[in-house]
Amino acid sequence: MDELVKEGVKAKYITPPMITMTSPSHFTTITGRWIEDHGVVHNMMFNSTSLLKLTHKATLKRSEWWDNGPLPLWITAQNQGLKTASYFYPGGGANYSGQAVDRSLVENYGHPDDNETEWRQKIDTVMDWFTKEDFDFVTLYYGEPDNVGHNVGPETPERRKIIEQIDRIIGYLRTSIQKNKLTDSLNVIITSDHGMTTIKKKPEVKEIKLSENLNFMTLTHFDLLDYGGFGMIRPKKGKEQEVYDALKNAHPNLTVYKKEEIPEHFHIAKNSRIQDIVLIGDLGFNLNSRVIFYVNKGDHGFSNQEMDMKMIFRAFGPDFKKNFLAEPFDSVSIYPLMCKLLGVNPAPHNGSLTDTELMLVENVGAVTTGNPQSSSTTLPGRGGSIQMSVSLLAFVMLIISLL
Repeated sequence: MDELVKEGVKAKYITPPMITMTSPSHFTTITGRWIEDHGVVHNMMFNSTSLLKLTHKATLKRSEWWDNGPLPLWITAQNQGLKTASYFYPGGGANYSGQAVDRSLVENYGHPDDNETEWRQKIDTVMDWFTKEDFDFVTLYYGEPDNVGHNVGPETPERRKIIEQIDRIIGYLRTSIQKNKLTDSLNVIITSDHGMTTIKKKPEVKEIKLSENLNFMTLTHFDLLDYGGFGMIRPKKGKEQEVYDALKNAHPNLTVYKKEEIPEHFHIAKNSRIQDIVLIGDLGFNLNSRVIFYVNKGDHGFSNQEMDMKMIFRAFGPDFKKNFLAEPFDSVSIYPLMCKLLGVNPAPHNGSLTDTELMLVENVGAVTTGNPQSSSTTLPGRGGSIQMSVSLLAFVMLIISLL
């Protein structure tokens, strides 16, 4: 990782979307859209009317959870003649308006996240896709150091050990690129989905236990709680104000919003999947609903403004400058950067190429002003529309979960 700073680009940090969870953050990166636009509002697929709840891995092939209008880059690139693949990337196993990713591998239940031999095999497979099958764009996902961080906490020897393993696998990737003679044609972005923090536990603090202030049986219809620092509640009809009043001063480290009061800069309120009441714990304070049974030593889901929730960013390859330190930017702006590298005319997005273009060498194509109604429109709040003209280079994005 240190060598990559010399060989390419490092950002001081990246700000993830407000719901700092795996699925919402990954889909923001691959679409360039805020959560309220793309609709993947949680790791769990849910329906607050039928009371359906599905775990993260059970959602990975459920197109009705992922396909909400905005197209991920895999599909946009394919529609412009490129060949794309997803290796365990969340959302890669779904269909979008009937279209599937050219090549998609989806993680199964019980798949080991920490097997270093299997990590190398993934890279070998991706290198074959580029050299033998002419793929243009591949997203590759690794689930660690997420599990370790949850189980023992981020500031532990076990956590450092798994990060050393990640460092070795990045070294293996660099060697594989050289061995496969891709050094002059393959751009690589390494990033994460969010951060992790140590969870504050008794006896040091008073933990958040919502049942001490709220009767779930009589007042609530549906909730997504007991899941890190972010939660949602749908009160029973006519009980909205009563639920809000019961919770707004329930704990000094809890912030409660009615849906219509959610700050605009969160970019989550304008989606129908966001429930009537949104709760956010202060950094390190998990939300417990009926009982305190949460066993994680480390977690996320807290405000994206907290430094512990920020993402990493490294990039190297023929189109990136060397030894360049980039200023922080929002993760939505990774999308237009990827489009520029691929020569793809981007779909509407919330990112801005001005956030990242200084990290590129000067000859990476031209940027021209396009029709604001064209498919390259940048959505309101993030600058003008862009169209790309760039020599086509293969590209891989490597996602490390929670580094």
